[in-house]
Amino acid sequence: MSATRLLLNGRIHSPAMPDATAMAVREGVVTWLGSDDVGRAQYPDAMVTDLDGGFVAPAFVDSHVHVTATGLALTGLDLRAASSLRHCLQLLADFVRSHPDGVIWGHGWDETSWPERTPPSTADIDAVVGGRLAYLARVDLHSAAASTALRRRAGVDDDATLTADAHHLVRRVARENLTAAQRTAARQAALDAAAATGIVAVHECAGPQIGGLDDWRELRGHGHGVEVVGYWGEHVGTAAQARELIDQTAARGLAGDLFVDGALGSRTAWLHEPYADVHGCSAANGNSYLDPEAITAHLAACTDAGITAGFHVIGDAAVTAVVEALETVVERFGSVAVARCGHRLEHLEMVTEEQAAKLGAWGVIASMQPAFDALWGGDTGMYARRLGAERAQQMNRFALLASQGVPLAFGSDSPVTDMNPWAGVRAATTHRTPGSAISARAAFAAATRGAWRAAGVRDGVTGTLVPGAPASYAVWEADAFDVSAPADAVQRWSTDPRSRVPVLPRLDGRLPRCRQTVHRGSVLHG
Repeated sequence: MSATRLLLNGRIHSPAMPDATAMAVREGVVTWLGSDDVGRAQYPDAMVTDLDGGFVAPAFVDSHVHVTATGLALTGLDLRAASSLRHCLQLLADFVRSHPDGVIWGHGWDETSWPERTPPSTADIDAVVGGRLAYLARVDLHSAAASTALRRRAGVDDDATLTADAHHLVRRVARENLTAAQRTAARQAALDAAAATGIVAVHECAGPQIGGLDDWRELRGHGHGVEVVGYWGEHVGTAAQARELIDQTAARGLAGDLFVDGALGSRTAWLHEPYADVHGCSAANGNSYLDPEAITAHLAACTDAGITAGFHVIGDAAVTAVVEALETVVERFGSVAVARCGHRLEHLEMVTEEQAAKLGAWGVIASMQPAFDALWGGDTGMYARRLGAERAQQMNRFALLASQGVPLAFGSDSPVTDMNPWAGVRAATTHRTPGSAISARAAFAAATRGAWRAAGVRDGVTGTLVPGAPASYAVWEADAFDVSAPADAVQRWSTDPRSRVPVLPRLDGRLPRCRQTVHRGSVLHG
């Protein structure tokens, strides 16, 4: 077989040549872009692939995933379709009948959209599963319901919805009761699903409270073409501890889901003002898991060691604590040293203009999930119910962050939302709050080269299709590609061919379908 592959008769999304219809790849690197007739002359012995009008774009990178949990949702009990508490319990009963043995692992229930507005109770679950171990995570992964048998196995007697340490403990016991075959099948299913949606790399947000060191090591040893970039969410207080933990885990940084707070849906995000739908409760402002001194110590230790640091941060009080800690670290080490580390904040859902300006000046990366707004934004969504309409208008401010120079990287937080990256790009361009959306080109960049940059790849070409770039791309069905649409059409991505901006698919209808995914010249899907 020839070492050169020539792709013809398609549309290549490339800033180097926006009107290219052919691309040559040799030894995993893009070597040429142009027209098919010139390509045939330059590469007479190449293996030719007829794109048949397909659309070729840089492959996606998901900047925040949980691979094993995603696979368990794919291979286990997916409760995201549950429309009521009764429906949720019926899905559980159906699963129990078809899976008579082993721990029951479910994910995805969301009581905020149910008529009862009530999560499943321990008694509800026991009535269906009897004495079996059952773990049912809420959609945001920050709270869960569980059977009495599992609670007792974990030493948790309280029947309330599980949050914080009790949730982490019960989840760990549930995970320990999965077989090695179940875990392997779950990881394979998750990475296969990523490749099938045009994703060639994922940022795994691991940590002692997520899946544990064994899960992370098993994932690292799982052979698959989808590249796994790992972040380990564990606190350190000195540079020596930071280096030791990086050596121990082989992670890219001590970042990801190092929790400063929880999630809005579970009412565990840390807020300045109480939740709008909770009154007279000691936890009315949510949970804080790291105090300001601990946040500052972690940032200082990682900056001193030249290691990427970061946190899971959602509520406005949590964001304030992190920004103030960053300011202290910048005063100590300088903004250049901080920017060089590429510190990153996961989610960053509530941020002010002043905070955004500071983060942009310090080069702090915002790893965000546009699908959150699509699911929970708007006047009647979960954000509005938890926070009230006025505060909900300040969620997921993509345009503000981009305007202040904050580097954006987009992901899914799968299994919280689906990994389909086009859905995330569409959500970023159709934000439910006026003024918070970003352009389609900016959203696409955040899901490709922006996510590579967040992982520390800053060569200027990875995540694009230009000569010399890694041949990491996806081929998409062309029926979602419409260059003849009028200039003012919804999701018209390039208003004028003379702009020399590569045209991308419209997303106001059916999302593009992935025909093939290739990473560094190797076919992962299709």
